[in-house]
Amino acid sequence: MTYLWISLILGVVAGLANLFGGAIVSARPWSRTFLTYFIALGSGFMLATAITEMLPESLRLASNAAPLLILLGYFVVHIFEHSWPAHFHFGEETHHDEFLNPSVAYAALGGLAIHTFFDGVAIASGFLISNWLGTVIFGAVILHNIPEGFTIASVMAAAKRSRNAGLGAAAMLGLSRILGILAMALAQKFVSYGLALSAGVTIYVAASDLIPEVNKRPGPKIALTVAAGVAMVLLLRLLFFGQVAP
Repeated sequence: MTYLWISLILGVVAGLANLFGGAIVSARPWSRTFLTYFIALGSGFMLATAITEMLPESLRLASNAAPLLILLGYFVVHIFEHSWPAHFHFGEETHHDEFLNPSVAYAALGGLAIHTFFDGVAIASGFLISNWLGTVIFGAVILHNIPEGFTIASVMAAAKRSRNAGLGAAAMLGLSRILGILAMALAQKFVSYGLALSAGVTIYVAASDLIPEVNKRPGPKIALTVAAGVAMVLLLRLLFFGQVAP
């Protein structure tokens, strides 16, 4: 099976996780605590993947261009995700007054779609370089897909859109990810640039989207959950390579 088929299959799986997250919004009862701990685990895993795997590979492959591309990836998502919507965060959207204008909700969808597009770029880039890198990047992606789907469906609910609109928005995130995979397949000779850009996106989502949500819940348990996400990456590397450092 080629890297493209593997990436597409995993992209579909990630899209299903988005839909599951979107379905949670209309299901009652559901646990906010569970969602917060899931975000915490995903944020730790994403940070560790970006810093210990994606950054070193980007610097090795893209050399002097990598730092600028990483920075560009970080700010691309920042601009799209936080300049268009009036208010945006991962988790349940409680600021209903800010989403009364449906265009604001769809702007939030556009911001999230940009970063899911780069999720697809990251997955395909990883598998183009090695099965290990593709697998660990997919792990980072799948761990935040349920909160991601939950977020966009919650935003649509805050904008008084229907349940189907929320699920449709979650499906759009999955489609955007597939488009990212296909774009990287068409531009595979630029894989080093794609990896560096998506590394910046991954750092942004983990540090600027997920960690702030985690920080709203005090206590050592939530911090230990973030650390557990980091430890998962290091443990997987130890099992795969017999070492925790690249």
